[in-house]
Amino acid sequence: MTRCFAFTRLAAALMLGGCVAIAHAGEPAASDDLAPSTMERDVHLFVIQKDGSVEEHDDTILRANTTSGVDDIAQRYVWFNKDIEQVQLLVAETIDPNGVAHQVGPEAIRDVQEPRSAGAPNFQDGVLRTVIFPGVEPGSRVHLAFRKTRTKPLQAGTFAYLVEPTREPVEMQRLIFDLPADVPFYTDARGYLALPPVTENGRTRYEFDYRHGPYAPLEAGAVGYANWGDRLMISTVPDFASFAARYRGPAVDATMNDPAIVRLAQSLTAQATDPRAKAQVLYDWMRLNIRYVALFLGETAAIPHKAIDILRNRYGDCKDHVALYGALLAAVGIRSEAVLLNLGPYYSLPDVPGYGGSAINHAIVWIPELFLYADTTAGGVSFGYLPASVMDRPALLVDEGMLSRTPATQLRERTARLQIDVDESGAANYAYRVEDVGSTAELERNMFRRATRQRTQLIAASRLLQTGLHGTAQLRTGDVAAMDGPFSTSMQGRVEHFVWEDGTTAVPALTSLSGGMGSQVQAWLAEPLRTQPWTCIGGEFDETLELALPRFVQVIDVPPDAVVKDRVFDFSSHYVFDPAERVLQVRRHLRAGFGHQMCSPTEFLDVKSDLVRVQRDLDSEVVVKVLK
Repeated sequence: MTRCFAFTRLAAALMLGGCVAIAHAGEPAASDDLAPSTMERDVHLFVIQKDGSVEEHDDTILRANTTSGVDDIAQRYVWFNKDIEQVQLLVAETIDPNGVAHQVGPEAIRDVQEPRSAGAPNFQDGVLRTVIFPGVEPGSRVHLAFRKTRTKPLQAGTFAYLVEPTREPVEMQRLIFDLPADVPFYTDARGYLALPPVTENGRTRYEFDYRHGPYAPLEAGAVGYANWGDRLMISTVPDFASFAARYRGPAVDATMNDPAIVRLAQSLTAQATDPRAKAQVLYDWMRLNIRYVALFLGETAAIPHKAIDILRNRYGDCKDHVALYGALLAAVGIRSEAVLLNLGPYYSLPDVPGYGGSAINHAIVWIPELFLYADTTAGGVSFGYLPASVMDRPALLVDEGMLSRTPATQLRERTARLQIDVDESGAANYAYRVEDVGSTAELERNMFRRATRQRTQLIAASRLLQTGLHGTAQLRTGDVAAMDGPFSTSMQGRVEHFVWEDGTTAVPALTSLSGGMGSQVQAWLAEPLRTQPWTCIGGEFDETLELALPRFVQVIDVPPDAVVKDRVFDFSSHYVFDPAERVLQVRRHLRAGFGHQMCSPTEFLDVKSDLVRVQRDLDSEVVVKVLK
């Protein structure tokens, strides 16, 4: 699979399995603003052989429309695997606004190591050929053409390619696939126009055209565009069962039973009493001791390294983590199998199998005996839970050759207790304690496990400031050495002028600092109207405030209790003010049960009014006035 992308798109493009196109032909433009850059012409020709080897010809012209567009196009990269591919640049030039071409000199073309594989010798086959174009300004064009030859396929006898839309208008794009006539060709095309195939001289050419102008930007919290927009996936593999078989065969590893692996597994689990405890011990050892090299599955050969080599080197990518964890499990009598899925904001797979940014790009483990999935590459996730980036999506069980689905929901609870004591100067001393239970507990614990003392205090200061308060903050954590279970943090400090010594003050009825239910509701309401599917992860929050007020103020107004209930939300708030003790107590509870992670615009519309009511209560204030 080929990459051709601009400098500012580097991080995103590295995740993709093909070159980029643009939006859905039926989508309205977001505004009349000029797009920063435009793809004027983009032609890709793939000449594919039966063994999966391929010769690719790419010819692309991009135009900078604005100063921002200059940054988009002035530096481009061609990704290739130096062990099995060769790249020859045919044209590299800047065409100025007057139409004069300026060639890219050899000093502006260089090969650099794929940054994600730095420090991992087994993965240093990925190379970025960097092309820096001279004299690019608004109105300039950059023209890059190259030939890439892959002599050894990533998977023998197969070819697959994914094209995903991005955010620049496309005036003309054509993708041409030239294959032996007897090689099957399967497609999942949305928004790409398939031309009639042409067969001659024993080969068939399949062509796809794509054009589109500006389109609406992704909304805050929206899932990946390919969930509902355009994409093109082509493959010579007919179905997911066949795809699983092609992965399964080469992944067989004779070193799985190596004595070093067996000894390690048995020594680590010597005190474990049952299969789940053994699997957990091995999981925790993997995530803390085997460094994850974050290359996506399909970017390099889809064959794991030998388990004994992974153990010796102490690093590996996702398929390597699967191989070694599987070997450790097998050494203590626990069967497991590899699972192929998408790591990202995509909740479906193309209809035909292949690797790519919105297709298969990650591997995790399925343990049938325990009926659970495990991803040892997720260092901040406890055993029995999954990172949100692999939940609620299709999962290809490699041994069984069938599609399953990862869990849509998992336990997520947060309890917060905030005490604020306002003294006679109007300043407030506060104490805050939060306990996370479930999927977020280890995320929080792992962050502090890896943080320096200075970093920990910066986090505390940031959480106070993000709440809208200005003051001091000191943070303490629970046991960061634990591997699972609830995790708590506590903060304390002082906020000046919490209540003013003259006039009237609207005191926020906070039940938590940043990161509580207020932050969650604010994220759900980040858009006044949603037209795109969005991420909706539920949970349960319980928050309490105890606010002690000074004697120089009189309480003028206390918010009323609130109750909001619908299919998704169960929210309540309760306010009690004790005038004798001058203490206000507030209790809020919110349960959000979406039942899945990707919600539709209609679902947002259905719950928006209730969410607004919840937000209104969370933003409520206690009004106090200075006594005369």
